[in-house]
This record gives sequence, C-alpha cells and structure tokens, in this order.
Amino acid sequence: MPHLAQLNIGRLVADTDDPRVAEFMAALDRVNGLGKRMPGFVWMMEGSGAPGTGNTEAKIGGDPRFVSNLTVWESVAALEHFVWNTVHRQFYERRAEWFEVLGGMHFVMWWVPEGHRPTLEEALERLAHVEAHGDSDHAFGWRHLPKARLWRTRACSQGAA
Repeated sequence: MPHLAQLNIGRLVADTDDPRVAEFMAALDRVNGLGKRMPGFVWMMEGSGAPGTGNTEAKIGGDPRFVSNLTVWESVAALEHFVWNTVHRQFYERRAEWFEVLGGMHFVMWWVPEGHRPTLEEALERLAHVEAHGDSDHAFGWRHLPKARLWRTRACSQGAA
C-alpha cells in the first residue's frame, strides 16, 4: 500500500537565532518528536540533529530563512490526526507570527511506494507541479483527498506557512 509524503515550506520572518522566531525554534524538537511517535508516522527528513534546529540547515535556494518539513505517513488519517489534533495545531495557528506570507504554494502531498524516502529536490518538484497544474494524482493538496476531513474546518487561510 502506498504511503503519503508531504512537504511544507516556509520562510521565517528572521534568522533562526533571532528572538522573533525563538519560540518556534525552541518548539521544533518537541513537535517533531511528537510527530515521530505518532501512530502512522513513517519517516522524516532529518537535520543536523542539533537540539532546537529541526531541519533548518536544508536551505532552499541558498536562503537560510527558508525551512522545510518533509515527512512520510502510512495514511491520510495519520497525517491529519497529527496536524490537527495535537500540539502541532497550536503552532500551525500561530504561523503568521514566525513566517512570511508566501506568494506561491507552500504545501504539497503525493503518494510514494512503501519504503521510499523522498529527497527535498523531489518534493520541490512536486510543489512546483501542483503550483503550475493544480491538484492531480502526481501532486496535490488536502482538497484532492476524499478521506481528508479535518482540513475542511481548519483549512489554511491565504497566508504564511
């Protein structure tokens, strides 16, 4: 059975060591650690492993303020539960405090074969595809997943990551 990969990118309002993003940076290990312990979690693209850094050294376009989260889940339900029913939701709802409003897409999902670990380059290609062509089986957002329910009441506003 295929697994669900997701990429979420954002551009911080300040450098990772700036007090304006300190609360977000301090919560990364806690939120990522929770995600890794969730039923249905499969894999996460890791960073340096240094406490409080998450995957912030995987620069997009060489920009140190662009951060990414790339994970794989067993199912839509598993990812939805983590995103909307855990402490992750509290940080999601406060994203405008730490992230700039992006002009384009910042979130994409796609199906991967069991055991596949997507690269950031692969994920960025999927993001570009959904931005250029809209939802398809190749790359999609929540709307493309009939089993996804929680996003309908907690959907992303047009705003920051």
